[in-house]
Amino acid sequence: MHELRMIREQAEALRDGMRRRGKLEVYGPVIEEAEALDRTRRQTIQAVEEQKAKRNAITQVVGKKKKAGEDASAEMTEARELGEAIAALEATLAPTEARLEALLLGVPNIPLPDVPEGDETANVVVRSWGTPREATGITPHWEVGAALGLLDLERGAKISGSGFVVYRGAGARMIRSFMNAMLDLHSGEFGYEECWVPVVVNRQSMVGTGQLPKFEDDMYALKDEELFLIPTAEVPVTNLYRDEILAAEELPKAFCAYSPCFRREAGSAGKDTRGVLRVHEFDKVELVRYCAPEDGEAQLQLLLGHAEAVLQRLGLPYRVVLLAAGDTGFSSAKTYDLEVFAPGVGKWLEVSSCSLFTDFQARRANIRFRPAPGEKPRFVHTLNGSGLAFPRIFAAILEHYQQPDGSVTVPEALRPWVGADRLG
Repeated sequence: MHELRMIREQAEALRDGMRRRGKLEVYGPVIEEAEALDRTRRQTIQAVEEQKAKRNAITQVVGKKKKAGEDASAEMTEARELGEAIAALEATLAPTEARLEALLLGVPNIPLPDVPEGDETANVVVRSWGTPREATGITPHWEVGAALGLLDLERGAKISGSGFVVYRGAGARMIRSFMNAMLDLHSGEFGYEECWVPVVVNRQSMVGTGQLPKFEDDMYALKDEELFLIPTAEVPVTNLYRDEILAAEELPKAFCAYSPCFRREAGSAGKDTRGVLRVHEFDKVELVRYCAPEDGEAQLQLLLGHAEAVLQRLGLPYRVVLLAAGDTGFSSAKTYDLEVFAPGVGKWLEVSSCSLFTDFQARRANIRFRPAPGEKPRFVHTLNGSGLAFPRIFAAILEHYQQPDGSVTVPEALRPWVGADRLG
């Protein structure tokens, strides 16, 4: 969320950020309306203060006249009328401020200066690791998964609907191995505090991380309650310290959490619908960090490296992509995607987005830190990234490690939990 001062003092910077996202036509009128509402709000507040000053002065006259035994009925009438005028003015403030807040909640974050301008065609491949396997002779993951009894898409659709998956036997153990391997790595080697969080959160939590109100149609909501199934553990973990003030020495803070994730994916019909590439429920290990504002870029590179380490342990070739402004998520100021090559589908698959949100989420969730005793609190900067999302990793392993006889070699890092070195 942008602070009101952005509208008042840096509206052009906000417009430029929306231009770089390719969204000025959408958000330019929103910013203009917010500027007008802010002017109206300030004028109303000034008018209220002036009327209150007049009423206070008249009240003093009333007191003096009554003390002197004089008639003060005219002044009392005027004071009453001023009170009514003040109440009428104050009544207009609430809807003005509510509309202004709604507008500010709906404007995306400003991309950082080093984020490329443009849409997804302007994304930049920063580096690559490993050598993608040739696609010749590789069977897509949904076929090899079904043949080996690891994946049951038909029964997933039967019991829940399209976009839901049943993993079976060694496939289920493989999914569980992701959770164990990733959590052990991040908490044991990289110093993240492991959390086990609720998968149902309230509206305030969803607003805090930026899913609401903008993306409410993509969320699964509980009927007749202001509760939502989480789209990612980012939501409950980031909100752990909502409305709290941390001490400077507590930063940076780092958390990792496993959770199922639920997304309706409104508007994505027909995109990557085969296999497990785009599903409504999936599992993921999430990384969340809080830091001081001046440490944001360094913390982003650190988090990105931690997510990369998972792919390196799994031996999966990947590339790091810096997203252009128009492809950067609503709340993010800078994002790197990690993409794994899946030879069976012949595509690079996004398996993690590592993002720096500056103070955008912290302002919405009111997460602050006190730089030093007695100093004014400041908003933390928040970061998160998948470390990693399971379904596409599952798909990439089935395709990258596929053998000529149809079996699949299990990455060495997963064998302690899978209990085998080969599937099939």
